[in-house]
Amino acid sequence: MDTVPGDSSSSSQTPPPDHNTKNPDAASVAKIKSLLQANDDTQRFVGLALLKSVLDNTPELRQDAAAVQNLWASVSPRFLDRLIHTGSSQSPGKNVKEMLDLAVSVIHIFAALVPEPLRAQDRFTDRIPGLVGAVLYSTGATTDLLLKLLHTLVSTPEGAKSFVEAGNVSSLAEIAPTHAAVLDILLFAWLNAMATVVERHVLVCQVTDTMQSLVSSFTGTDGVTLLEFMARFLRQANPSIHPHEPQWLTAVVKFIQNLVASRPNAAARSAYTNAAASLLQAYPARAAKLLFTENVKSDDKPFAYLFINLLLIDIRASLPTLLQQLNQPDYVRSSTRLASALDVISIFIGHLVRCLEDDAVETFTMSPDSLLKLRKGISETMSITMEYLRDRWDATFAGAMGLHPDARTSNAETWTGSHPTLAWDSMANSADDDPLILSAVRALALWLREDDNETLRQEATGLMDMLMELYRGSSSSDKLLDFRSPTLVGLEALLTTHQGRDLFLRHDGWTILSKDLVSLLATRSSASDASDAHDASRGIEIVRALLSVAEQESSSGTPEEWMDVITAAAAWDVGEDVSAQQQQQQQQQQQQQQASGAEIAAEFQVSVLQLCCTLLASASPGMRSRYRQSARAINGIVEQLRRRGVAGHEASLVEAMDDVKDTMDHVLQGL
Repeated sequence: MDTVPGDSSSSSQTPPPDHNTKNPDAASVAKIKSLLQANDDTQRFVGLALLKSVLDNTPELRQDAAAVQNLWASVSPRFLDRLIHTGSSQSPGKNVKEMLDLAVSVIHIFAALVPEPLRAQDRFTDRIPGLVGAVLYSTGATTDLLLKLLHTLVSTPEGAKSFVEAGNVSSLAEIAPTHAAVLDILLFAWLNAMATVVERHVLVCQVTDTMQSLVSSFTGTDGVTLLEFMARFLRQANPSIHPHEPQWLTAVVKFIQNLVASRPNAAARSAYTNAAASLLQAYPARAAKLLFTENVKSDDKPFAYLFINLLLIDIRASLPTLLQQLNQPDYVRSSTRLASALDVISIFIGHLVRCLEDDAVETFTMSPDSLLKLRKGISETMSITMEYLRDRWDATFAGAMGLHPDARTSNAETWTGSHPTLAWDSMANSADDDPLILSAVRALALWLREDDNETLRQEATGLMDMLMELYRGSSSSDKLLDFRSPTLVGLEALLTTHQGRDLFLRHDGWTILSKDLVSLLATRSSASDASDAHDASRGIEIVRALLSVAEQESSSGTPEEWMDVITAAAAWDVGEDVSAQQQQQQQQQQQQQQASGAEIAAEFQVSVLQLCCTLLASASPGMRSRYRQSARAINGIVEQLRRRGVAGHEASLVEAMDDVKDTMDHVLQGL
């Protein structure tokens, strides 16, 4: 059996290496290959040492792809494994450390030189488990090189798969507080593993165990790098691999609380802000309870008050100067932090509203005085947020407030020729592709709806053109960000004022929303289709906005262009009637599957019919006559849904359907 070099007997027989490696000829390379392919481990060790020296000192050889691949093929993977294993033991041999150093160095050199497809082969990826286990036995430069090597290998899907299948990687978690590269390795490996055929439960188990190990390892530190890692992973990972009911959540929130109370620097503010937003989105109930209702006080103020107040101060201080940073390298970091802060504010507002609605004020530790101060702070912050949104939107489209879209893309015609107009905007993302804008619109819309502040609402109506353009653009299939839901939330508040309704109509709001509603009627035609809760909910919000306008702005009769909704609703296929037995079965299924969205689908259908009734009732007699066929078709839909009992046992829906029937009977009497 071959002897791994390392004891005194084998090392004494090792011939001195050839130091003439500056310009190795073909014979020297052949000699190295011969040593690498020998059966004696001592000769292989010498061959690896010579190979490393030659590659380190010969740029010409490193650039010869064929020669590099040929040399890599001559290296025995099993011999590398033995070197790593022996170097990872506590053997007293004097060359044990050198074995690990050499193995790591050689693999790292080839990983950097070979094409990426070769790095995904087993000759590399099968070394990953051994390298992970060796990290605790390496020191200094070797540890840094080993971590760089792991980072390179897990950047491929195959390497990530091998990393996940290695199982226990607590050795990496143990050194994470002093080696930030470990967190990058974990992030790359887990995100890449999601795209491979790795078993989902294997990945979830590794994530869960490693997260717990990381939290334990960072105990006694400020946890800044851990919080940044948590934020990035939870934000980017598929929710299906998030640890379920993690035991470490309380400890992570404790890191956030300690940083908030310790006069944090810029890095700490970024870390706790991003981490809090990611935790609240991944674990909404538990994280909200820990961050907003646990009675952790600082200077007689609940932690939630201090935390939210610091976020508001950060937003107010940063937004006014953010436009100047649009094309600077640190914009992404700053905008991500501010987007996270606005997301936390949105979730806090929702949490506060739920506490008040559920009469759970006793569990909310903030005093009325603190709540009033926060209300004032949030309103001031939203006012500054509106100024930023206005400036950023105008900068994107190089025009003044309300500039028509057709004027934004035209060139300037001068005596020197035709030139594009100057736009002061980000070279990477325009305003409608910037996640910060989405977070800002979402927080602003929620606050406008929940806080009865007429002054703020009047101020916000100045953003109506932006909101309508964002809504229109979100309907495009190539858009990554969807502004429709937050826009509809904001409209619920803005359309309560005459100025808001006037600007809504002036900026084609009715056309934009009704077009979206018509598309929902076409794609969600039957009750089963409409059970898509997301689309049905959006449809309800659209109808609510259109109803608000129709009821307040149609005193002189329904405009002709609004009647497109009537035409679309008349062609709405709500499905065929079913037998009593089938109807009973469907009702039983609805009772058993509360989350199926059947109730939301029914509410959507009723709300569309309510809108149709309002438009027909306000229409002039001549217009009703022109649309009498559509009106009769809609009445047929009403009869069909009533026979089907679409309103179920929900009293409000039953009453609404009765009102719809009465209105349609009245409309049809004059036809």
